Amino acid sequence: MRFPRRWNSLSVWVEVEPGRGQPEVNATFLLSLLNLKVGHEPMPPTLGTNVLGRKVLYLPSFFTYAKYIVQVDGKIGLFRGLSPRLMSNALSTVTRGSMKKVFPPDEIEQVSNKDDMKTSLKKVVKETSYEMMMQCVSRMLAHPLHVISMRCMVQFVGREAKYSGVLSSIGKIFKEEGLLGFFVGLIPHLLGDVVFLWGCNLLAHFINAYLVDDSVSDTPGGLGNDQNPGSQFSQALAIRSYTKFVMGIAVSMLTYPFLLVGDLMAVNNCGLQAGLPPYSPVFKSWIHCWKYLSMQGQLFRGSSLLFRRVSSGSCFALE
Repeated sequence: MRFPRRWNSLSVWVEVEPGRGQPEVNATFLLSLLNLKVGHEPMPPTLGTNVLGRKVLYLPSFFTYAKYIVQVDGKIGLFRGLSPRLMSNALSTVTRGSMKKVFPPDEIEQVSNKDDMKTSLKKVVKETSYEMMMQCVSRMLAHPLHVISMRCMVQFVGREAKYSGVLSSIGKIFKEEGLLGFFVGLIPHLLGDVVFLWGCNLLAHFINAYLVDDSVSDTPGGLGNDQNPGSQFSQALAIRSYTKFVMGIAVSMLTYPFLLVGDLMAVNNCGLQAGLPPYSPVFKSWIHCWKYLSMQGQLFRGSSLLFRRVSSGSCFALE
């Protein structure tokens, strides 16, 4: 079964799997973007103009931030938190493989052009429910390693070394926060995954069912079925194959705040400078974090790589 793709916090296309949202190939992006998420701005904004010619303040781009990290920590600094990330990916892969053996997807029928609306919708609901189960279970099991990875990375902000290895980090978190400390930020991540899966799959289904015309042919000069019967549905099938891809862009933009809030909660009030004032208030819950970011106009902080405009009402801890 092929999972829909989503536009994640790294602004790259990836398969929707826990721990795969920030894959190893993009390891050099992780530290830069996470620090942008927590509001660490070591360089002041610059004055620029938008497409309408108005003067606005722009924060340094992701690439400028990455250069700054190399200047401070060297190239090895870009790989902070990579070990727990790799372990999280491996655990996610093993979990999914095990679940597929216990709950094989063989009984899930694929949607066919011959299905009526009611039948095809039932198949989509069944398939999405299966995907959601896989996503939620693997997300929960991999989340403790995700928390450790996030905390290892944000130590760059305060030049700390509290979380150095996976085993020592597990001991510190359990001693200071108990078992719940491994699952901070889990709820917004789960909600984001669920909203994305259902939104992407259902929107793609209804667009394919109501807006894509099966009678459209890609034959030259608009030739019909009689002259080229093998290509009657080829154009419609091509459109359908990209529908979920396009829906992934739109829905992932809407679910990005869930990922942001989840990552911020993972590092909030954990003894690291990045999770304490002036970089971040101490949040009582993920809802409190969401409301605060919304008031600051920061729900999409870190989602852009290049044009990082300073929104009105936002505040940053500039060095």
